[in-house]
Amino acid sequence: MTEPESRSATSASTTREPLIVLDAVNKWFGDLHVLQDINMTVGKGEVVVVIGPSGSGKSTLCRAINRLETIDKGTITLDGQKLPEEGKQLAALRAEVGMVFQSFNLFAHKSILENVTLGPIKVRGKSKSDAEKRGRELLDRVGVAHQAAKYPAQLSGGQQQRVAIARALAMDPKAMLFDEPTSALDPEMIKEVLDVMVDLAKGGMTMIVVTHEMGFARTAADRVIFMSEGAIVEETTPEEFFTTPRSDRAKELLRKRLKH
Repeated sequence: MTEPESRSATSASTTREPLIVLDAVNKWFGDLHVLQDINMTVGKGEVVVVIGPSGSGKSTLCRAINRLETIDKGTITLDGQKLPEEGKQLAALRAEVGMVFQSFNLFAHKSILENVTLGPIKVRGKSKSDAEKRGRELLDRVGVAHQAAKYPAQLSGGQQQRVAIARALAMDPKAMLFDEPTSALDPEMIKEVLDVMVDLAKGGMTMIVVTHEMGFARTAADRVIFMSEGAIVEETTPEEFFTTPRSDRAKELLRKRLKH
């Protein structure tokens, strides 16, 4: 790969208006330096996929962006605003960033529709009727509208994860974070969740996706970030990452992943 190609790949987000900016972000768990001087900009409407071996800091990075994990040094800004430390300001800013976890985290004692409408009613102050109307639209969008009256335990894992995506979208977030959203699913359920995520990407949603799903990274990502041992090792286009990875660690990971 020539030097000009490398520069154009890593500056892919600079053509867009920045939405999420991490500047020299560091995080320790005791003596373990889990995020090491992370500099990263995600533009509005950009889909960034974060790949790396277990323990590389991917999930910590994802959780730090909406302050589920605190950081020890550096700054994170969302749409020009620095992430507050705590309190109502943090809750308000966190509402702008939807999060979908590995485990679905739905309220077991509430119906599917109630799970989706709770945030808009309690946090956004929407009326119940408006929240339910929007909630049903979103459940239809992710293909589970017919399950609105059921409870999470009555749904498959893939259906529950699609509800979790609808719940995050119901808050009308500026960006969506996905932390290994398919890793707890049976293989036949993975595609139905990835299809929803691909549709979101095509619709212009700003997304940061931590995943092992290489097919999704190839088809939906604008940019791939490869992490290892708490640091960003490579940052490039999907085409370049999958055809000409630069680091030995990336080459090794791809050899393992693409065999399966």
